[in-house]
Parts: sequence; C-alpha cells; structure tokens
Amino acid sequence: MPLSDREQHLLEQMEQALYAEDPKFASHMRGVGARAARRRYLVGIVGFLVGLAVVLLGVNLTRVWVGAIGFVVMVAAVWQAVAPPRQAKAALGAVQADGTVKPAPPTKRRLGHGRKSPGASPRSGTFMERMEHRWERRRNQW
Repeated sequence: MPLSDREQHLLEQMEQALYAEDPKFASHMRGVGARAARRRYLVGIVGFLVGLAVVLLGVNLTRVWVGAIGFVVMVAAVWQAVAPPRQAKAALGAVQADGTVKPAPPTKRRLGHGRKSPGASPRSGTFMERMEHRWERRRNQW
C-alpha cells in the first residue's frame, strides 16, 4: 500500500532529521543493502550459469561425476543469491554524552561446567545443579 503525500513528507522529514543528527549512521544505512544485494545476485547468476555449463559438459562427456559437480555449483550459487546475508556481530556498549560508544567490559565465562564456586548464585551451574538446588529449597521449606 503506497504512502499518502502527508506520510511521505513526514518520512522525508524524519530522514533529514536523522541525517542531521547522525550523518555517519544515516549514510551507512542509505545504500549498503542495495549494493550488497546486487552483488550477491550477480554472483549467484554467474555461478548458476557456470554450473549449468559444467552440467552440460558432463552430459556431453558422459561423465556423471562432472555433471554432479556442476549441479553442486548451481545449487551453491542459487543458495548464495537467495540466502540472507550474514550480519556482523554488533559491538555492545554504552553511549556516552558526547555520542561515542564505550565498549562493554568483557564478560567472564565459566569454563568448569558442573563445578560450583562457594558463593555462586542459584542461576549459575548446570541445569541439574539448579534443579537440585530448587528441590532442596522446597524440601527445607516444609
């Protein structure tokens, strides 16, 4: 459903305000997706045609394995074209007053699964340890 003239005008005003507030973000969001999508489609089409040529070569040579390789290339090319692009993992952090982003401190991961530290919270530990802790807590309440 197309936007009305008023909605279109409001959208343009919001875009201008975003661009005025954060031009780096706005320019990044403006054209990255379209170029990447065109490149993915182009690579997919070229790969599909190369795979098709290899399949036809395998048929002409009566070599099944050459045709199978061509088919795999065709499927991989189509997958490349239609699969959603992988998103880069966003860096988490806190936005400062001046607009810069302070990276979040690295989190410590518990490596010893099944071991509990003496001051561990009930949420830490393995699933079974948490269930045992809940069971003991319920038994002690009665």
